[in-house]
Amino acid sequence: MVKYNTAQLDLIYSALSDQTRRGIIVNLTSRTLTAQELAAPYDMSLPAISKHLKVLEKAKLVRRQIKGRTHHFSLDIKTLQKASDWLTFHQQFWQQNLSNLEDFLKTNK
Repeated sequence: MVKYNTAQLDLIYSALSDQTRRGIIVNLTSRTLTAQELAAPYDMSLPAISKHLKVLEKAKLVRRQIKGRTHHFSLDIKTLQKASDWLTFHQQFWQQNLSNLEDFLKTNK
């Protein structure tokens, strides 16, 4: 079995459990955006968006670059890939085991 950093996976999946944070991730897939640009589609204050961004940063899903007084955010694809790899591993594991069980049941009727 592949070893994963469970603490990091907990942070990633916890961060992704919120609809607003998932929306921020989607918005960052095409380009770097400022905090104000990320806040625009949501009916919430800039401090509220900032809290979401801090959760995403802590999970290492986004990176912040400060230029003067403006904060720019970009997606960290490597971290998303780790979460995807974990899911893929378990999906393949269970598909193979269920396939083996099905074969066994067919041959032992």
